[in-house]
Amino acid sequence: MLHKLLYSKIVKFILYCFFSLFYNKKYLRGYFFKVKRLGWYWCFMGLSSRLWGTNRHIPWPVNPNTIVSNSHNIEFDLDNLNIFQTPGCYWQNQGGKIIVGKDCWIAPNVGLITTNHDVNNPNRHVEGKDIILKEKCWIGMNSVILPGVTLGPGTVVGAGSVVTHSFPEGHCVIAGVPAKLIRNLQNEKEA
Repeated sequence: MLHKLLYSKIVKFILYCFFSLFYNKKYLRGYFFKVKRLGWYWCFMGLSSRLWGTNRHIPWPVNPNTIVSNSHNIEFDLDNLNIFQTPGCYWQNQGGKIIVGKDCWIAPNVGLITTNHDVNNPNRHVEGKDIILKEKCWIGMNSVILPGVTLGPGTVVGAGSVVTHSFPEGHCVIAGVPAKLIRNLQNEKEA
C-alpha cells in the first residue's frame, strides 16, 4: 500500500514537472488534478494545439477543437477547468471579459462573444461588453451568449439558444432565439 502511494506521488510529480514546461503552473492544480486526475489527460490532449495550434498563447489546457481568443480577459475558478475541454467552443473576448462562476458547465459548440461587428461597417467592431456567468450555470449545446449578458446563479440555457439579454436573477431555464424565460426554478426550489 505504501509503495502504491509513493508511486502515485512520484508519477504526479513527474507529470507536474513535464506539463509545467507547457502550461502555467497555477493551472495544474484544482479538482480535476487532485480528485478526478482528468487534468493530466487534458494537458496531454491539448499539447498539439498548445505547440502548433490556435491556443499557443493560452496558459491552461484547452481542447484542441476549442478556440480561446484572449486568456487575459477570462476569469474562472481553477476547479472549473472542464469548461475548456468541450470541443467546438468559441471564447471570443477581445473587447470584454468573460467571467465564469464556480461549478458551471458548458456543452460543445457554445459561443461566448463579447464584441461584435458594427452593423454600419462590418470592418469595425463595436465596443466590447463583459459576459458574466454566475455559479452553477449550465449552457446547452450550440448556444450563443452575446455581449453584455449576465446570467444569475443556477441559470440553465437550452440547447441552440441565442442569449441576447441578461437574466441576473438566475435559478431559471431559458431557451429560444432570442432566449426567453421558460421556467422559474426558484419557485420549485421553495416548494
